[in-house]
Amino acid sequence: MNRSPIHYATYFDRRYLTRGLALYRSLARHSPPFVLWILCLDDETQRTLARLRLDSVKLVPLAELERADPALLEVKPGRQPVEYYWTCGPAFLRHLLGQHSRIDFLTYLDADLFFFSDPTPIYDEFGDGSILLIEYRRTPVATRASRSKSRFNVGLLVFRRTPAGLACLERWREQCIEWCFDRVEPGRWGDQKYLDDWPTRFDTVTVLRHKGAGLAPWNVGNYRFRYELGRVLVDREPLMFYHFARLRIVTGWLYEPGLHRWGHEMQRTVKHHIYVPYLRELRAAGKLIRGVGGDAPASDSLLHGRSEQVSPLAMMWHRTFLIVTDSHAL
Repeated sequence: MNRSPIHYATYFDRRYLTRGLALYRSLARHSPPFVLWILCLDDETQRTLARLRLDSVKLVPLAELERADPALLEVKPGRQPVEYYWTCGPAFLRHLLGQHSRIDFLTYLDADLFFFSDPTPIYDEFGDGSILLIEYRRTPVATRASRSKSRFNVGLLVFRRTPAGLACLERWREQCIEWCFDRVEPGRWGDQKYLDDWPTRFDTVTVLRHKGAGLAPWNVGNYRFRYELGRVLVDREPLMFYHFARLRIVTGWLYEPGLHRWGHEMQRTVKHHIYVPYLRELRAAGKLIRGVGGDAPASDSLLHGRSEQVSPLAMMWHRTFLIVTDSHAL
């Protein structure tokens, strides 16, 4: 009997085109049959992805979502681009579930996630649940550095078409339309702080425990990594996906991983078998984009956060940066 495909959803603009394409290619490599729904946040993104003709991808223009949910346009003038993108996230998920009755559960993915192995263990843990969350699991240093102290990260979420799942998604959408700003207030920060009360407010909420899921700069210091038989192990569990948050492309060969922000030095396995493969994937994605006449700039600014300048002093600390060429990484 054929299994129904896993439905994933993400969103990004032209600045994250290479990341979004890298995410897609990692799913194509490791996921069971799937459909990836992409909310195209600008025309350039939609044009380029349409030219690439990616299998198992469905494109949704931002204008389509705004027509379906006019409340978004009402708040758009008062929000910075990244704040508006966050606001659109839950509205996009609700729109997909409302338009496509065949979707039993929908998995949201940040565009800067990248899969290193089969994500099936996520759904084994999820079982018949209605909502799946993933914790930050920050190191003590990262906890002190966190602005919001949020417990859960929006990077990966799953909503099932159940009363609890739909009610949670609807409430999240309403909260983000009411308030979704890049500042901390009591009980609020962007789209993320709202997640903290979901386990007590809604039934059948799963908090993912697999150590290989949700790895990110704020928690890599909690784990021991090793590379064995062609895969990365995280405390003996296979790495499923890594969240490349705060990664900056400085030039076509110089990258700032952002780990220093959370007080980490990069472990050798993390460098050579997590970051370097991802950076090479970004470069390959850039070539594909340029090959269809798209724009893949040699440097970028952050989608999920404000752009930061690289200081000359920081450049002196070579451990803070990665230099990746066609033949090697330093």
